[in-house]
Amino acid sequence: MPDKDNLELNELEGDQNAMAAGQFDDDEFNDQSDRAPSTAKDLEAVYDIPVQVSAVLGKATMQVSQLLKLGRGAVVELDRKVGEAIDIYVNNRLVARGEVVVVEDRLGVTMTEIIKTDNHN
Repeated sequence: MPDKDNLELNELEGDQNAMAAGQFDDDEFNDQSDRAPSTAKDLEAVYDIPVQVSAVLGKATMQVSQLLKLGRGAVVELDRKVGEAIDIYVNNRLVARGEVVVVEDRLGVTMTEIIKTDNHN
């Protein structure tokens, strides 16, 4: 392969035609936006974007008539067992599982497992 700094015009045109036709080597023409940021400085642009973090203890399904009968002190049984990991969502996407912890007088969560997905919607 010729040195990229010393390409002749006809070689460059051939590369552009291949790119336009979708016939190019991914390694040779890898777009910077396809790669993960390599340093923390690369992420600075997104540091101030707010995200919604939700910790779901469990879920329950019931009929509206059952829901309307609930009153103060009613217990709704969830689909999780005591000690089972809870789901942690960021912007409605499952990203981790964890455990409930107490931080001073508030509840918190500690992440015990990061969920990796290949789906980049």
